[in-house]
Amino acid sequence: MSNLIDLTINEEQLKKTVQSVKERDILIPTMAQMKDPDKIPAKVKEKLKKTGLWDVDPINLFRISWKNEPVKEGGLFNKLPNYVEIPTEISGVKARIIAMAGKYFPTGAHKVGASFACLVPRLVTGQFDPKYHEAVWPSTGNYCRGGAYNSALLGCKSIAILPENMSKERFDWLKTVAGEVIATPGCESNVKEIYDKTWELRRTRDNVVIFNQFGELGNHLWHYEVTGNAMDEIIKAEAGSKGRLAGVCLTSGSAGTLGSGDYLKDQYPHAKLAVGEALQCPTLLNNGFGDHRIEGIGDKHIPWIHNIKNTDMVIAIDDNDSLGMFRLFNEPAGQSYLREQGVSEEVISKLSWVGISGAANILSCIKFAKYFELTEDDIVITVLTDSAEMYQSRLQEMEAERGKGYSSLNAAIDHNRNVLGVRTDSMEELTYQSKKRIHNLKYYTWIEQQEYDLDELNAQWYDYDNYWGKLHQMGPELDKLIEQFNEKTGIAK
Repeated sequence: MSNLIDLTINEEQLKKTVQSVKERDILIPTMAQMKDPDKIPAKVKEKLKKTGLWDVDPINLFRISWKNEPVKEGGLFNKLPNYVEIPTEISGVKARIIAMAGKYFPTGAHKVGASFACLVPRLVTGQFDPKYHEAVWPSTGNYCRGGAYNSALLGCKSIAILPENMSKERFDWLKTVAGEVIATPGCESNVKEIYDKTWELRRTRDNVVIFNQFGELGNHLWHYEVTGNAMDEIIKAEAGSKGRLAGVCLTSGSAGTLGSGDYLKDQYPHAKLAVGEALQCPTLLNNGFGDHRIEGIGDKHIPWIHNIKNTDMVIAIDDNDSLGMFRLFNEPAGQSYLREQGVSEEVISKLSWVGISGAANILSCIKFAKYFELTEDDIVITVLTDSAEMYQSRLQEMEAERGKGYSSLNAAIDHNRNVLGVRTDSMEELTYQSKKRIHNLKYYTWIEQQEYDLDELNAQWYDYDNYWGKLHQMGPELDKLIEQFNEKTGIAK
């Protein structure tokens, strides 16, 4: 079996990397600081007060946190993460649906955290040379944005790879940050084409290091440690005397965020973990494939880092429903309609936090609540990966397709058809054998195509505690290496 996250130290290269980082005056945060910003040094916070949320400044590494103040300039940290509770007037279910928002990360998406946890272990162990290597970030959107951003902050060269049909906003921003941007054929679900491009780069360039989010266990670990902890703080704050966590519902792109579900199931063993995907590309549900429009999820394969054995349910979401909810939430007429339904101004002010995949996550929660007939004492939690800010061009495209303005009638139709009308079809409560069926699909992508280790694939299933259990304990070990690295640079003093 592999070393999970390889923390082997290359002493010779580490000395050079320390010097490179020292020259740039870069201090690297620990995951403990991401979870608890009170642990961040005062001098860092003073610099943050003068720094914009998206500024390409190394100090913004300390804003890789769910607890950033919801402001664009000079913000510090909240006591709790940013989140919104979706009321019954919207969802049509009694259960409390809570969505934690990724909008106020640098780059506007939580993938900046996942990519940090893939690059930094290589950096602080001397496995990555920032003056020679190029970090390659294969992605369907937000991950390569986060990777390119972290690379810039850490003084590393980067190559972003993503499908050509992803939103214009992603490409426009990447061109300002990444060293190179490569568009591959297809849309959200065309991940094979991304993988093919990484193999081409391996064959033709000696200095590339591939950070494949679908296979990098640092992605899973970051969400287990940081996202899971953030969710738990919200649950504890909201549960009261009668509330209970019924489930965690998360759509799968790289499956990294599902690591937070592993954390919550460790804390709340009775809770269930549901994974969502696009109905138009039902790989988990029935080994299916196809194109879809929920940007950020559903990629025609099973990610290596998805802990299938700990997953309890699969939920397929029609991309028409996700787009319908997204438009309802982000059009003025849609918000006016919701106001008439009794939705509070506080909630309406936060609906722009919901992007297209965020809408799919909320819809997964609604279907989950209907399936299990949850009550007002039940809490279902999810995340909003990014926000409407990433998809303004999609709103314009939908406007052009319809040929007229979005009206109150359109809003009522979208709400009743795409939200209140969702049913408990295209779902599966997983048995041992159905989980194993999904797990076995990893073989075709990861062993046959990507040349991963068969023994490790079997260890994920048959040596569960020594694989996933050991991985979940690696956070403090990585933090210790980061602290030692910072001591070597002297920046922490």
